[in-house]
Amino acid sequence: MTKREPIPSSELIINSDGSIFHLHIKPEQLADKVIVCGDPARVDKIASYLDSQECSVTSREFHTVTGTYKGKRLSIVSHGIGCDNIEIVLNELDALVNIDFETRMIKPDPKQLTIVRIGTSGGIQDDSPIGTYVAAEYAIGFDGVLHYYAGGKDVADKDFEKALIQGLDWQIGGIKPYVVKSPQSIVDRICQDDVLRGVTIACNGFYAPQGRRLRWDLADPELNQKIQNFNYNGRKITNFEMESSALAGIGAVLNHEVLTVCCIIAGRKAKKMNTDYKDSLDGLIELVLERI
Repeated sequence: MTKREPIPSSELIINSDGSIFHLHIKPEQLADKVIVCGDPARVDKIASYLDSQECSVTSREFHTVTGTYKGKRLSIVSHGIGCDNIEIVLNELDALVNIDFETRMIKPDPKQLTIVRIGTSGGIQDDSPIGTYVAAEYAIGFDGVLHYYAGGKDVADKDFEKALIQGLDWQIGGIKPYVVKSPQSIVDRICQDDVLRGVTIACNGFYAPQGRRLRWDLADPELNQKIQNFNYNGRKITNFEMESSALAGIGAVLNHEVLTVCCIIAGRKAKKMNTDYKDSLDGLIELVLERI
């Protein structure tokens, strides 16, 4: 298929009402500035800050609200948990702005979205304790999603990847970690003295992939310790979560300005957890709304 051919209905699925398949929103309902988050209920929390709302659409775990905040038109979209969900959401957001739904043709002049993910995360280092805001200046993927994209190798930091695989003595078969740097423009805009510029790992699970052992042993029980000790050109890995790498990687392939910013709610090194974290996100929400 070339860019001059219509995209078949099996590949670009458009609902009977003209909305994209999973998100169920129409092109005119999406703003150029997008805040994404995992929890559908968090969409309503963020939307409560808006001065006005145009639409509110819910389908499965995907909840979208579009409106304005201090004159800025914004969309807020939930993506659920995991890089697989991010892969769906990011492709559908891109399709909404860069494919003509009437002709099914790719538009000649691609539009760039600004997408900031507000999330929660587990801190790994002493300088990222519970309550810290950490931006994924570099996103490390333990998930494998980016390897399915032809442009994935072009957006990855190959030197960082090589050092990571060697430094972690990588033993997890069938998965090769990848590393993507977030666009400097959005990093500089979001990160001031109140946001740590970090190196974030996105895992393809919450338990064993993040070193949690319940009833079964881990394939590499020393992996978390190796992660804590890893250092690349003065950069240490700061935190774990489950979406940043796919967002950074696919965002780079599609040429969108994307960044993940998390509030640390678990201290993995200190073995502490804050389960009443939702109020601690208020400051991060306000920060992103002002700076996006």
